[in-house]
Amino acid sequence: MSPDSPSAQPHGLARILAWPRVRFMLFACALPILLMLPGWQASYAVLIGRWIFIGLALLLTFGIFERWPARLPRRLARWALQVLAVAFVVPIAAWMAYRITTYGDPIPFWHDKDRLAGFASMTFIGLLLAPWMAVSALIGQISGQARSQALAFQLERSELERKALDARLRLLQAQVEPHFLFNTLANVRELVDSGSPQASAVLGSLIAYLRAAVPRLHEPATTLGQELELVRAYLDVMHMRIPDRLQFMLHADETALTLSCPPMTLLTLVENAVRHGIDPSEEGGRIEVRVVVKNGRCHAQVLDTGIGLRSSSGGLGTGLSTLRERLQLVFGDDVQLRLIPIEPHGACAEVEFPARRGSP
Repeated sequence: MSPDSPSAQPHGLARILAWPRVRFMLFACALPILLMLPGWQASYAVLIGRWIFIGLALLLTFGIFERWPARLPRRLARWALQVLAVAFVVPIAAWMAYRITTYGDPIPFWHDKDRLAGFASMTFIGLLLAPWMAVSALIGQISGQARSQALAFQLERSELERKALDARLRLLQAQVEPHFLFNTLANVRELVDSGSPQASAVLGSLIAYLRAAVPRLHEPATTLGQELELVRAYLDVMHMRIPDRLQFMLHADETALTLSCPPMTLLTLVENAVRHGIDPSEEGGRIEVRVVVKNGRCHAQVLDTGIGLRSSSGGLGTGLSTLRERLQLVFGDDVQLRLIPIEPHGACAEVEFPARRGSP
């Protein structure tokens, strides 16, 4: 009669005699045994054996009526049937316990005043305690089922939230992919339209770059080492397009190369620096990428000496805003993305997030 989880339960007799229920029955038998112990004159083993026999009988009755019959009248609740059945079985089980333990005696126990008084006491105590024990077991069982159901709902909600998060990440990455491809292809078209002899070389480098970069757009996570490889390939392409207006330098701590980050994190910052800092400047400029690890956090900076931040800009722009949202979906509120002006001209994009190891 002990509460147990409704999920993954055994069936039949194994379910009824499961150890949690047997343990509950043994503890329940301990109370009437202690009540009858002071005035008991016979063997203590007989007293304990009789109550354990009664407890097993009540346990079997409780378990049988837990699922049988399959259908009940609407006015009769399952729990009420179990409590009534347990109460009904108490005198029958007590009689059987006395009959078995007195088998072979020349005088039946009902003709022995002392034994008959013991039988009456055992029946009375059983009728007094057994229904309450059954109700207690039912309450515990309902409570256990409620906890299991609540846990199942919580797990299901977590799974749905994870799926929604994955879907949101895929949507944001889908927004990043055409943004990057269209901007890069537009640069190649400018070279072709202008008849530059570098168009073919740039296009070859771009194809090689896209073969490595595009598959990573759909990966849920990458490493900073892989990100730096993509950034270097991208800047190589841009440098071939404007060799006299773009210089770049990359630096990263060795411990940062295996850290995990969303795909296109550094590339988005670098592309933003090229598009809004270097390209609009007649003199061009220099881009520096720095990645360091301090106090368990990764600090990534992309500095450019381009035209700097425009005063009319009201925010981060589409690319950086999308990147911030992607970072927040992965790291929660434990991430920062800042855009800082550099004097006399230029800008610094900084991103800071927890240092988590990924696959190298």
